[in-house]
Amino acid sequence: MQLILASASPRRKELLGLYGIPFTVRAADIDETMDPGKPPFDEVARLSREKALAVPREPEDVVVAADTIVVCDGIVLGKPKDEAQAIEMLSLLSGRAHQVMTGCTVLRGQKGETFTEVTDIHFRPLSPDEIRRYVATGEPMDKAGAYGIQGGAALFCQRMEGDYYNVMGLPVCALGQVLKQIAPEWMEEQQA
Repeated sequence: MQLILASASPRRKELLGLYGIPFTVRAADIDETMDPGKPPFDEVARLSREKALAVPREPEDVVVAADTIVVCDGIVLGKPKDEAQAIEMLSLLSGRAHQVMTGCTVLRGQKGETFTEVTDIHFRPLSPDEIRRYVATGEPMDKAGAYGIQGGAALFCQRMEGDYYNVMGLPVCALGQVLKQIAPEWMEEQQA
């Protein structure tokens, strides 16, 4: 029996490591296209389920999968395709509130739970120069919404309501509670 992280994200790997439980990384290869006709809250949960189901596992293995998006005025902001799109995304978020949504799925055999964690973020107004300098660092290029709260974008965040780690890509508090439900004896054994 093993814990499997269905993601190649270095941030998710770091956050799952907070539990002190050994795990294996098996990145899921799925089509991450969201249906624009469905609520982002539901779609991000669906993608996390699909990722969890896509990785090879034994019946007693515990799989953790997640997908994170940024939503501003109903517009879903995934990872930018290029610097111009990163600048466009950060310009949209400048001086505004938005939500970071992470769909998370935990599977073990036939048991599983999927949930979506939402964190509200409020950015201060950003100058075009600040945005260009930040994008030039390359940090925004592999992150939903074109920013990393744990990096340079910490300077943009005026206020946050919700789980900080959710913004990094894995809601560790809520995930820990689900892991205790799905694999209680295993969690106790691993943490003893």
